[in-house]
Amino acid sequence: MTTHRMTVLASGSAGNATLIEGDGFGLVVDCGLPPQELSARLQSIGASWQSVHAVVITHTHTDHWNRYTLEHLRRLNIPFFAHRKHHDALATNAAYGPLHRAGLTHDYEPGERLELGGGLSITAVQVPHDSDPTFGVRTDYTGDGGWAVGVASDLGKVPDGLYDLFTGVDVLGLEFNHCVRMERASRRPRFLVERVLGDFGHLSNDQAAEAVRRFLSAGDLQAVVQLHLSRDCNTAELAGEAGRRAVDGTSTQVITATQWQPAASVPLIPRPPRSAKPILSRTSPPRRSVQPCLPGLENDAG
Repeated sequence: MTTHRMTVLASGSAGNATLIEGDGFGLVVDCGLPPQELSARLQSIGASWQSVHAVVITHTHTDHWNRYTLEHLRRLNIPFFAHRKHHDALATNAAYGPLHRAGLTHDYEPGERLELGGGLSITAVQVPHDSDPTFGVRTDYTGDGGWAVGVASDLGKVPDGLYDLFTGVDVLGLEFNHCVRMERASRRPRFLVERVLGDFGHLSNDQAAEAVRRFLSAGDLQAVVQLHLSRDCNTAELAGEAGRRAVDGTSTQVITATQWQPAASVPLIPRPPRSAKPILSRTSPPRRSVQPCLPGLENDAG
């Protein structure tokens, strides 16, 4: 029996990875863990590296890619998809060259639907975050029936373009990063607090909950998967409560992903395909420099 499911393998500032499977084809969105750890996470859900046929990254902060995993992709001949600016930034890392020379690196562009295989395709839209550029990624399955998954794990606010692209998804993976009260009361440096709370930082529980309500007003969601919870300035209980309030009165499931173990898998049930609305706003946020991580804050920048 063919597996159709989404599983967040890890989500947080110590590493991010999500496996989306359909019709025997596996896509990993972000690969911010070393290959041995990803192997263990895959094995724990009954999968393996043989289940992975492509990897796409959303941006170049180092919790979303790992140099040893890039080397592993080369050994396994797994294609690696990124925006051209991501490729430029990663080219300075020694692990990237062999992957590129092997012909395994590929570009995606915002608004472009890119067919991967197995009936799976991806479409990206830029979102505001202090790694330029950062994207939300929609994955569509158009085999026997269809389904769609949207993943947006790092963003300071939800732009109209993300609402447009993610309209009609069955499962929404969205950042519920922090509780504003905890963020402001934390002992973090002021510049970090302002960074997190700013338009190019991370979504609060309240911001994410409001976005979920807006998505629900446009159609049903099978599940909301809460991503990238801050270890210092959020709790699973606070995020879960905000998510459940947002879906109150619906059949939408709320799953809170964690850093240290895979979240519950969400079965993806094929149904007649539903397309995203056209992207209405193609205006990119102001240019920011690509920055792998904030100095001294590698362990928990969010």
